[in-house]
Amino acid sequence: MARAIWKGAISFGLVHIPVALNSAVSSERVDFDWLDKRSMDPVGYKRINKVTGKDIDKENIVKGVEYEKGRYVVISEQEIRKARPEATQTIDIFSFVDAGEIPLQHFDTPYYLSPDRRGGKVYALLRETLATTGKVALATVVLHTRQHLALIRPLDEALVMITLRWPDEVRGLDTLELDTTVTKAKVDKRELDMAKRLVQDMTGTWSPDEYHDAFRDTIMELVAEKASKGKIETVEKGEDSSGEKSADIIDLTELLKRSLGGKSTASPKKKPAAAKKPAKRTRKAS
Repeated sequence: MARAIWKGAISFGLVHIPVALNSAVSSERVDFDWLDKRSMDPVGYKRINKVTGKDIDKENIVKGVEYEKGRYVVISEQEIRKARPEATQTIDIFSFVDAGEIPLQHFDTPYYLSPDRRGGKVYALLRETLATTGKVALATVVLHTRQHLALIRPLDEALVMITLRWPDEVRGLDTLELDTTVTKAKVDKRELDMAKRLVQDMTGTWSPDEYHDAFRDTIMELVAEKASKGKIETVEKGEDSSGEKSADIIDLTELLKRSLGGKSTASPKKKPAAAKKPAKRTRKAS
């Protein structure tokens, strides 16, 4: 069983569903680490002043946001910590919408949700409710100190949570500046019929096992070949460890009754409006 990356609870009304969050995807890209060829020690990124070209000590580094071209506002570590959302260990549902209502460009990262600590019955109840109503749940959740907008939907016997991009992160189709040759195109019927036949001729079934990253396969074959010849170097690396809290479950029937007695007023926290939008967005420091 995959190791949970987060444990908490789905919350709607007065109902809490203990769940564990598991990644639904894994990166299979080839990672090339930097190594010192003389000692095989890991090589990290140096802190360099881009103007002087000299090394700079960590204590002399501050974080800034570009407010205007070439002009930055410095934000302290204390201010950053204060602005971060509180990690509540809950996936807070605030609304339900039709499953097809959310545009695909808003989708970000999928996660599998599994029941935790005797939460199977209420987990199944939410799954069946969403499946029979054709709805998805909209929620907010804090992962890795960052608040996310997310949706929860059923998938076969399970529940899936997909983080969503905030609306101001999604570009509109108007940014494509499509001209009338596209927006008011007059498609020739004969060409359309031929295109349809081509699609039909090439139509098959979804067979994910048939699709492979040729570059990764070639590199990993080369790695295996060199390893079989003993061409392996030992590199010492530290390990990270972390613990997660879980959540308890209370009597479901009673909580449903109490939830139906009054509508929940929960809503996603709105991001404060800036006094002036920066000239351009820069990469956030972590």
